[in-house]
Amino acid sequence: MFSAKTNNHIDFDTVISARTEIRGDIAVKGAIQIDGVLKGNLIAEPGSKASVRISDKGRVEGRITAPNVIVNGEVCGDIHAYDYIELAKKARITGNVHYASMEMVLGAQVNGQLIHGSGSAKADTGVSQPEVAKVD
Repeated sequence: MFSAKTNNHIDFDTVISARTEIRGDIAVKGAIQIDGVLKGNLIAEPGSKASVRISDKGRVEGRITAPNVIVNGEVCGDIHAYDYIELAKKARITGNVHYASMEMVLGAQVNGQLIHGSGSAKADTGVSQPEVAKVD
């Protein structure tokens, strides 16, 4: 992981290389690392323990919905991390970030709202009413 606090190792089931661009939505059950470009939504299967990592070379143009998300690259779209999100030093997000718990490193940028709530990824179903923090 990118975090200075953790040394957890994640075995990625899928890696999208830096020389790859995918157009379309991706559904995952396990861990995925994006070093290339995804032009579409990335959605973890409900009930899975999926992890999504966007490396410093990676870019996603679409919505990300997963339990655990680590961003050190660029995301143009909303992120729904219903367990944990980590925004590393080179993270650049244009969109709203819905999260239950967050770690944000100095240098990470969010051009959108940070929306905290224990069920924030499920906000569309009315499970919880998230608190909103505006970030400029």
